[in-house]
Amino acid sequence: MALQASSFLPSAVTVHKEGKSSFVVKKDSAFLGISISDHHKSDFSVVSLRSKRSLAKKSNQSRGLTRAQTTSITTPSITRATTDGKKTLRKGTVVITGASSGLGLATAKSLAETGKWHVVMACRNFLKAEKAAKSVGMAKDSYTVMHLDLASLDSVRQFVDNFRRSEMSLDVLVCNAAVYLPTAKEPTFTAEGFELSVGTNHLGHFLLARLLVDDLKKSDYPSKRLIIVGSITGNTNTLAGNVPPKANLGDLRGLAGGLNGLNSSAMIDGNEFDGAKAYKDSKVCNMLMMQEFHKRYHEETGIAFSSLYPGCIATTGLFREHIPLFRLLFPPFQKYITKGYVSETEAGQRLAQVVSDPSLLKSGVYWSWNKNSASFENQLSQEASDAEKARKVWEISEKLVGLA
Repeated sequence: MALQASSFLPSAVTVHKEGKSSFVVKKDSAFLGISISDHHKSDFSVVSLRSKRSLAKKSNQSRGLTRAQTTSITTPSITRATTDGKKTLRKGTVVITGASSGLGLATAKSLAETGKWHVVMACRNFLKAEKAAKSVGMAKDSYTVMHLDLASLDSVRQFVDNFRRSEMSLDVLVCNAAVYLPTAKEPTFTAEGFELSVGTNHLGHFLLARLLVDDLKKSDYPSKRLIIVGSITGNTNTLAGNVPPKANLGDLRGLAGGLNGLNSSAMIDGNEFDGAKAYKDSKVCNMLMMQEFHKRYHEETGIAFSSLYPGCIATTGLFREHIPLFRLLFPPFQKYITKGYVSETEAGQRLAQVVSDPSLLKSGVYWSWNKNSASFENQLSQEASDAEKARKVWEISEKLVGLA
């Protein structure tokens, strides 16, 4: 059962504490200009902590704060002092859309297990995400679930507002969630009336990324990243990308018309609806937008923008709407014929690499992996790397989501 954001306000966020506050006085610390000697440090710390607790208690009482169904968030400081004077990097905060299953869940688990990341699971089904996190053994203090329905621009804006209210830093955003309706004969639509696949996979993520890029700018994390999951099916320079129906955005007249199926086509190229093609077209948009973000923001902000294809996860729930025979034959075909099959676990580890590996920090790159599981910079198709088309998709999308 999908839960609406309004049903969780002000408790739309399930938050887990990440640790205890500590007060450390460095060797050269001074108070009111007076140096604090080693034998007074412990007394000073105790007094300071008691004072803080007393002030906090009085402040809470005076403001009459209520915390029904919520838990306070403890955001790790940027560095933690150690006994030898060295500094260790704080936990990073990563938002992953569609983290309740498939690639998103596998990535969330992989990052949480390192102990170096706090994962915000941005999902449409709040309870499903909570159960999924528990089912894969994610520690309670390693994740936060927040409601996000990418098929509603209002929900996207509400998510951004809720995230900012949480006062967590945003260090990495992963746009992963996707809708795939390959057997659909007629289009279905988002809350704003856009064809569902493109409205969710592209427009929902586009608005989310545009709004949160400002939060990424503010992060003091040393490797800020925005990652948009692509697909081999959107690249017509590959065998998989040439399986009909092929991705093709045409002259964008359907997108410019609003994809509403009324006064314009529900397809980006303006032609007849095809569920499988709608998904592939949305992936082309994702890869184009990654490059346009890179062009517009990388030099100014230092944010690394990238896309990736982690391999064919033939058993993923993404194919749940496909015909039963396809679901039966596709996994062994990928395993034994194309050799392109990867498990959800391995794919999650690959996406986690793009989130955190220093060697995959290059911006404007479409990452892939070879048969030895080594990452490399892959080439995008002519359409998926068309700079002029990327600019046009950006400008039309801004109008459709209300940013222009």
